[in-house]
Amino acid sequence: MPFPATRMRRLRRSAPLRALVRETSVSAADLILPLFVTHGSDRREPIATLPGVARLSIENAVAEAAEAAALGIPAVMLFGIPAGKDAEGSGAWDDEGVVQLAIRAIKERSPELLVIPDLCLCEYTSHGHCGVLSGDTVDNDATLPLLARTAVSHARAGADLIAPSDMMDGRVGAIRAALDEEGFADLPILAYSAKFASVFYGPFREAADSTPATGDRRGYQMDPANGEEALREVLLDVEEGADLVMVKPALPYLDIVRRVKDATRMPVVAYNVGGEYAMVKAAAAAGALDERATVLEVLTSIRRAGADAVITYHAKDAARWLSERN
Repeated sequence: MPFPATRMRRLRRSAPLRALVRETSVSAADLILPLFVTHGSDRREPIATLPGVARLSIENAVAEAAEAAALGIPAVMLFGIPAGKDAEGSGAWDDEGVVQLAIRAIKERSPELLVIPDLCLCEYTSHGHCGVLSGDTVDNDATLPLLARTAVSHARAGADLIAPSDMMDGRVGAIRAALDEEGFADLPILAYSAKFASVFYGPFREAADSTPATGDRRGYQMDPANGEEALREVLLDVEEGADLVMVKPALPYLDIVRRVKDATRMPVVAYNVGGEYAMVKAAAAAGALDERATVLEVLTSIRRAGADAVITYHAKDAARWLSERN
């Protein structure tokens, strides 16, 4: 038989040819940098399980955010470590809380940068769960007004998006109603819509001091085996008023990212979480992988799956590498 006329290798012969036909791109503009903000002054506390990441006092978070903006990263996501905790997580809606103060300070220094505070009670509750407890169970409906109250506090502080991550049923609708009532009808909601009960959150929980004191979060976060349920969760959030939707984690759930994008045609965000980051760092430190090449391949895979934006602890390094490559 004659050799086929089509030779797929023709367009792989050189770097310019490969670039010409490349289907998926990654740029700094696709990335969101997470920041952990804590009380005090001039604090930078390294997080052992997240090499290169630290808990930052507000002035250091402001500097880190400004550096991200200078690298072309359009947004930061804030996680607060409060000075104190209680059963309800009341620090979450404190207008003078660490996240609210950080939002104001970052927006003053870098007004063009999008500031997205994570909206959850887990960092603020003494028991570490994402809502108030009734006995040993998280009370879904009793938690909703507290989340709505926190959303309004974030909005007053100057947040650019509201990002509920708690996985309570009905929370997007409750938050939308509260924001609209308080005059924030134009403020978008980025919903953690398909958030799985994942072992990959381990480093984050150390960083945010949010490990549950008893039990786990499988009663409200999703079973990793369920794809159809993930779509139902996402579509319910869309129906309640979500403007963007998120899949978390990213790498073990790229199939969900693709399905969510196809089902909604909405902006989809994927969270490249702490465990994914830590694995790359550990492999690179052991000499098993090239860190730069691995990170850029990981981010490309997440974008290829359908994510419009990626939350990642690699953001600053990736932005530098992408600038060098271009």
